[in-house]
Amino acid sequence: MDLPRSFTIREGDLRILNPFDAAKLATLGRAIKLRPGTSILDLCSGKGELLCTWARDHGVTGTGVDISTAFTAAARARAAELGVADRVRFVHGDAATHVPEQRVDLAACVGATWIGGGVPGTLDILERALRPGGMVLVGEPYWRLDPPDEETVAGCHARSRDEFRDLPGLVELFGECGWDLVEMVLADQDSWDRYAAAHWLNLRRWLDANPGDELAGELRQELTEDPPRHVRYRRDYLGWGVFALLRR
Repeated sequence: MDLPRSFTIREGDLRILNPFDAAKLATLGRAIKLRPGTSILDLCSGKGELLCTWARDHGVTGTGVDISTAFTAAARARAAELGVADRVRFVHGDAATHVPEQRVDLAACVGATWIGGGVPGTLDILERALRPGGMVLVGEPYWRLDPPDEETVAGCHARSRDEFRDLPGLVELFGECGWDLVEMVLADQDSWDRYAAAHWLNLRRWLDANPGDELAGELRQELTEDPPRHVRYRRDYLGWGVFALLRR
């Protein structure tokens, strides 16, 4: 059980594996008023930057679960680097089926609602891990602008127009699922650019170093196609944010 190797190549040395930057992640931690000792479960935790920096800055504790062995190892190394390995731990496993030993104060799935087949199913997974009165964090794309055609939809890596809602529609969906939106921090075009462009540099450096690798052709094509796709479609049409929710 692991992610394809292309994921680790593409993400390279990135610490935050979504269109957030360190400042926005820090803003989110302050906005939800984290307190020392808050227990967190982070599903699809990637390289652990959320848990590690919030343990350092706010004194939280927690567990991250991710299907990637490489990302899990990087998260453990980051915890050691920041001196928080006694407060956070990282587990290699299937986030969709993970059951924590104890319910937590905050359950997060930032940018991977595919684990529940979408937002409603992911909220159900998170709620199972949550103590009464606890908070969930969900990271999710939304349409900044209505895509005019299927080419734009595909250019944003969406399977259909209906895969995402616009921002008002997404907020309404949270309410339809029985949750109050109490905070949000949204990506902007610059943070999208920083995330996307970092992939291009990682891909180019890897291709230069590994011209004969079996993945070289596939990743060469990605590097050729993704920059124009990003500037033509994704940075204008697709938004992304993290939303803090409390059960009604």
